[in-house]
Amino acid sequence: MPPRNSPTARQQRLGAELRKMREAAGMTAREAAELLGANAIQMSQIESGKAGVSEERLRRMASQYACLDPALVDALVAMAAERTKGWWEECRGSLAHGVLDLAELEYRATRMRTLQAVYVPGLLQTEDYVRALMAYGVPEPPTEQLEAYVSFRVRRRVVLDREPAPHFEAIIHEAVLRTRVADRKVAREQLSFILAQSERPNVTVRVIPFDVDGFGGAGASMLYVGGPVPKLDTVQLDAWHGSLWMDAESQLARYRALLDMAALSSLTVEESRDFIHRLTREL
Repeated sequence: MPPRNSPTARQQRLGAELRKMREAAGMTAREAAELLGANAIQMSQIESGKAGVSEERLRRMASQYACLDPALVDALVAMAAERTKGWWEECRGSLAHGVLDLAELEYRATRMRTLQAVYVPGLLQTEDYVRALMAYGVPEPPTEQLEAYVSFRVRRRVVLDREPAPHFEAIIHEAVLRTRVADRKVAREQLSFILAQSERPNVTVRVIPFDVDGFGGAGASMLYVGGPVPKLDTVQLDAWHGSLWMDAESQLARYRALLDMAALSSLTVEESRDFIHRLTREL
């Protein structure tokens, strides 16, 4: 089978985890390939996500690398065995790879936590809010492309309806709730939608008000996505030029700590709902 030209972020992550496992064992790619009856090119393709790997070979690799984490190995085997294409694949070729990878990351999540100090979290955005955000690009995208992105962003919310649905915790700064990306009507509908979503048993919304003391994390907007095991967690950061993805254990620990600090600065769930209700009435 020829190598993949554009492996997905998930396929690349699988390869990266196998590379980390090999490096932790102190083995070179050539040494590992010889033990597996492969060659250095095949090993490179597997570790870059350009080639798949069978369960039998993956478990042999884990054994050769003396991996003592069976839960991690089982999770990697499950990733390698995935064959069913998600709904986001319908948009491959028409939308950027990054947005497709994010949809898959969310859909495979076991849990999600987000801290947002600039925009409403993607999974809580209304259609008109998304349209206003996307239209603000320079240059403004053509209408057809704009509507494709709007439709895709809204469709990402299906993850919250999945069975079993992942728990989604959104920590939102007051600045987000008061910023009007469009007009008063869109702002009111957006706040009402956040309130409605917060009633879901798997969604928690907490607000950090302007007048809280000791909150210096306004620049730390992020999405933390839990994998089937902690080592497969991922942090996603937004930037104008695209998304940044982080999965090193030290990075994951840092962002977990930042989220915990932000949660300490936020109102309780009930206080947050009352706060958003009050803002909605003011519009």
